[in-house]
Amino acid sequence: MSEALKDKISITLNQNPKPLIPKEEITFGKYFTDHMLEMRWSAKGGWKKPEIKPYGPLMLDPASLVLHYGLECFEGMKAYRKNDGEVVLFRPEMNMKRLNTSAERLMLPTFDTDLVLEGIKELVRLDSRWIYKDEGYSLYIRPTMIGSEATLNMTSSGEAILYVICCPVGPYFGSAVTLLANTEDVRAWPGGVGSKKVGGNYAPCIKPAYDARAKGADQVLWLLGDDHKVTEAGTMNFMVYWINSDGDRELITAPLDGTILPGITRDSLLHIAGKIEGVKVTERIFTMSELIKAQSENRLLECFGCGTACIVSPVKAIIYDSKTYKVPLDPNNASAQYSPLARKLYDQLLFIQYGKSDEYQSWTPSIKL
Repeated sequence: MSEALKDKISITLNQNPKPLIPKEEITFGKYFTDHMLEMRWSAKGGWKKPEIKPYGPLMLDPASLVLHYGLECFEGMKAYRKNDGEVVLFRPEMNMKRLNTSAERLMLPTFDTDLVLEGIKELVRLDSRWIYKDEGYSLYIRPTMIGSEATLNMTSSGEAILYVICCPVGPYFGSAVTLLANTEDVRAWPGGVGSKKVGGNYAPCIKPAYDARAKGADQVLWLLGDDHKVTEAGTMNFMVYWINSDGDRELITAPLDGTILPGITRDSLLHIAGKIEGVKVTERIFTMSELIKAQSENRLLECFGCGTACIVSPVKAIIYDSKTYKVPLDPNNASAQYSPLARKLYDQLLFIQYGKSDEYQSWTPSIKL
């Protein structure tokens, strides 16, 4: 740690580090590393000096606003270990920008993104032993901000805590998934906070996800409006690869109209796909009727979800209006769990995320160990 950084961030090392978890036992979000980053803010004093300290409970008053009115936002980002042992982050400046945007929407304080990012880099450096080198493994990083003022008054919070925790993760989905197109519940709506990463978007989605599994699906395909616009899948952005009505091979996804989370994986895949010859990339509203029509006319080529946790998750079927519609995977391999474009995008994104691409080097800033 540099002398300049010591003036900005205080560090208390964990004197009792945990044993590493065998990689075959890793479950997403279950095991956490040895340290955490914490910053506290008050309306009177502003932000205090960031502190890295041993992982442990937060001290909260029972009347804290976050516990009563959901003043909470968060991010999901990852660190990867390259073959040479170097550790890199993936487009972290986009996570910092999005967290500030979410905080502003909840009237939580915005922060110095450079300072917080420096704190995250130091946290990852300290806990870098938790980053497994094998492909598909990484360190998941969860920055979170909460309103911590003790009051039951429905108001903006005069106190806040920004903290960052980390956990080792492996491959999220091992095989292609089935989605249940939900025509009853709504994830987000025009004028809402669907484009912000706030806890209130996620809690109401837990029951529909359980209901989907009870009906034979793995996750929900979220629809919107009487015309059943296709929006997102579970906690993922959703993409469709088809031959459109003009005969073009098109990768289509819902536009960032305020109801869709501006996913960083989404943005990255669209960049990558836009450079693949013969693939047209489109962001526009499309409906289930268009999707079903393409499937019935054998124009539907692939569907997949994407996000920080899963990276790319291929879809093998969609249940809609009590009928199951098969989604092609690999026509040349009956046992395949990845469709060709999804596999190509997944492989190219992993290549970039593990810092192997010269073209996208700016996406993967390194951390000095």
